[in-house]
This record gives sequence, C-alpha cells and structure tokens, in this order.
Amino acid sequence: MVRTLAKILDVPFSMSDCTPFTMAGYIGEDVDMAVHRLLIAANYDVRKAESGIICLDEFDKIAKPKSMHGVKDISGEGVQQALLKIIEGTNLTITTKERKNPPSSIPPGLPNSPAPGSFNHTGGKGNESIMIDTSNILFIFTGAFIGLDKIITDRLASGSMGFNAHVRDSSGLSSDPTLLSKSGLSSSITGAKKLGPLELAEPADLISFGIIPEMVGRIPVTTSVEALTEEMLVRVLTEPRNAILRQYEQLFKLSGVELKFTTAALREVAKSALGMGTGARGLRTVVERLLGDAMFESPGTSIKHILITSSVAKRLEAPLYFSRGQGFKFQELYEAEEYATNSASPKFGKPNGPGDGTAGNYEEPQKLQAVGFA
Repeated sequence: MVRTLAKILDVPFSMSDCTPFTMAGYIGEDVDMAVHRLLIAANYDVRKAESGIICLDEFDKIAKPKSMHGVKDISGEGVQQALLKIIEGTNLTITTKERKNPPSSIPPGLPNSPAPGSFNHTGGKGNESIMIDTSNILFIFTGAFIGLDKIITDRLASGSMGFNAHVRDSSGLSSDPTLLSKSGLSSSITGAKKLGPLELAEPADLISFGIIPEMVGRIPVTTSVEALTEEMLVRVLTEPRNAILRQYEQLFKLSGVELKFTTAALREVAKSALGMGTGARGLRTVVERLLGDAMFESPGTSIKHILITSSVAKRLEAPLYFSRGQGFKFQELYEAEEYATNSASPKFGKPNGPGDGTAGNYEEPQKLQAVGFA
C-alpha cells in the first residue's frame, strides 16, 4: 500500500526490516542503512531522496523488554535511541563505495574473477561521503504489535461482576458508554461500528508495550487496519491482477485443463482461511490443499475440466474431474451450483434457471466479472 502511494507521488521508497538493526559498533546493521537504501532507490539523487518515504517494518520487534537484569539492550532500546535523531531530522552522512570492475585480463565468470557488482572494500578514492537531510523524509513504522490489544483492553475495561455487569467482548469494543467515555469517544462518532482495541491506542499504551517515550513523541499519527472479513478474502482471492485463483487457472491451462471454482466454493475457501487466523496468506494454503492431488493427477491424462464445488472446498469429496467429451456436464454442474447459491443469496438479482448458458442475470455484473464468473 505504501509502495503504491510512493509510486503515485513519484517519490523514492525503501522498506527496511527493524529486526537486524543494532546499536553502532555491534554486529548487525546500523540504522543508517535505512536511509542508505532510500538513497539507492533514488539512484543517488540526494534532492530526490530527501523527499522520499522510508517504511520500517517489524517495528514492534525492537520494543524495550520488560526486564534485562543488567544486560545492555543493543537491539531494542538502543536501536530506538539511534532512530530518534534521524526521525526528528538531521544531516546524516552516508558513505558509499564505488563498484570495482573486473580487470580486462580476467574475463568475468572465471574462478579468480571478481563477482559482477562487487564493491571495493579497500577504501581510498573509491569511497564517497554524501550528506542527506532527513527532515522531509516520511517515516512509516509498521508491525503486528502482538499483545498491545490486551494492554488497551485492560486499561479501558475494568473488571466487574454481577448479573448486570458488562462482559468484555474479545472481538472488539462495542458502543459501551463506559468504555467510550474512557477512550474519549461518543456513540455519535462511532455509530454502530464495533471498535477494535487497536483503534483506541494511546501513547501510554505504546510506552507500556516497550516503545520509549521519546520515540512515541516523535510519532504524531497512529492508526490500525481492520481484520479481513470473509468478503474481503474472496476479493483478495479473485480481483487482483496476480490473484491466487488466476495463478492456478493459468497453471492448469498450461496442461490443457480448465479449472473453475463456484461462488460457494470461494466462500468456503475464504471461511477456512479466516479460521486459520493468518490473514490473506492462508488463502494459498487452503487452495494448495484442495488442488495438491489434481496438479499431479491431471497433466498428461484425459482430464480436461476440474470443478471445485462447495462440497470439495469443505473436503467432503475429491475435486470433480471431467474428460474431453464431458464439457457440457461440467458446465451444467457449475451452473446448477451457481443457481442454487444465488437463489439463496438475496443481494444478487434474480438468476435465470440452470442450463440456459448463463450463470444468472445478476444486478452486480461488474463484481461477478471480477470474480471470473461472468
């Protein structure tokens, strides 16, 4: 998402992982590497790099531990301290190293020839120092922040007992007036929307999590993303240009096999991935389990059509195989399940009956076309 934003704004963008960062002088990467990567993305154009975007992922992994028992924290609080000046804005000196070309007497590829793109680590005139002002660089910190929701919930929802006591909802903080008053919100602002704990994060919660107060003060805006729903997972499965469903369809097409998922099967796949709790990454796991045997059984055989229905997605039966002369039966079964699914779903228009050559006359043709069924 941030990469797309940088492309629209036409500014350089770099992403760095906070996990390998350590304090200066210790084994690992210095925090200056994040700015160095931005300079490389800007093709060493200093003016362009000074207005770029740096995304620091896994920021929660450098949180200060609860107790270190006298051990110096070189990858947690020490890294946060090193980031302070860069975030606030300073003139940072980046030392670049010139690439060394292989000698003309030794052709590239021989055992004694340098690797293409290798750097000159001997120092000397090849090194160059570049001064970068980080004042106008946009820093974005991302992370999962596992455990922060419990800190927020414990702050807002105090324990209570009795028949009329409010029971804490694990899936989110609803429009309870007591909780909303503690968070500074009112029901007129939130409406009927169910608030997640991360949406009510305060600086004190981040400090309790392990982020030092100086760092929290330099991050003026905090936000969170909502958990993916079943409908969102279906869109992720079908709508992008490199969607998982299109990838598998193309994979089977290379072997001359047509692959189709019914709408009900897509919903079952999304429901299974949602139950895993791994987000959109679980979609590939579910689809791989469904098509694992078919990818080895169908190529080089008489199988020309594979249909994944809701029963197949629920692992109640194996994928349905059809040979070359069974294309009509393959299409008929597909349309029959589509007709049954859309008849039970009122948000779609009144479908035509099965066997008329269409999957139904829907009120939302663009959505179904994105899914691949129109």
